[in-house]
Amino acid sequence: MLVLALDTATPAVTAGVVELAPHGAVETLASRVTVDARAHGELLTPHTQEALAEANVTYADLDAIVCGSGPGPFTGLRAGMVTAGALGQALGRPVYPVSTLDAIAAEVVAHRLLVVTDARRKEVYWARYVDGRRVDGPNVDKPAAVDTDVDMIVGAELLAEPVAEPRYPSPAGLVRAASAMLLGEVAPPPLTPLYLRRPDAVEPGERKRVSRA
Repeated sequence: MLVLALDTATPAVTAGVVELAPHGAVETLASRVTVDARAHGELLTPHTQEALAEANVTYADLDAIVCGSGPGPFTGLRAGMVTAGALGQALGRPVYPVSTLDAIAAEVVAHRLLVVTDARRKEVYWARYVDGRRVDGPNVDKPAAVDTDVDMIVGAELLAEPVAEPRYPSPAGLVRAASAMLLGEVAPPPLTPLYLRRPDAVEPGERKRVSRA
């Protein structure tokens, strides 16, 4: 199965072509990752086209699309989700959303793992895993509020504790995290971005009445 993997939920712009075997083995055929929090919309499509060319495949050769669904900041996350949805509709291919934190965790072997990404506003998105299974999160908090009593922390360097690689999701990690869905073992959730925050903009309230003197 040939899978296009995309993620824009972190400062990294991630695109790659991954082959998933029937027994679950994953092989990355091509990968493009650029860390630039302001270039998701600008770089995602070129990265996708470059990855397809390097893997010597076309859009028509793809069997499915996997997209990181966050949590992430609104503008960046939206770029990946909209692109994945549009490609899936145009190509007639299924699109599988997967937690970006799960994708990072899928690349790590640790008994008790904490995955952290940058939520901006001096906050972090985080999730906790035990033997590869998410047991808490995703959540958004100030770094000081996150329990770091684990065996390993990976992701953004925003905590007081040492943080290891990987910092960002890889195409292989995205496909590993989505493998149960891709192989038909689990039904995919709706293609819905996970922001964890309410929008900054709010509807205006009722105007105050001004009394006349």
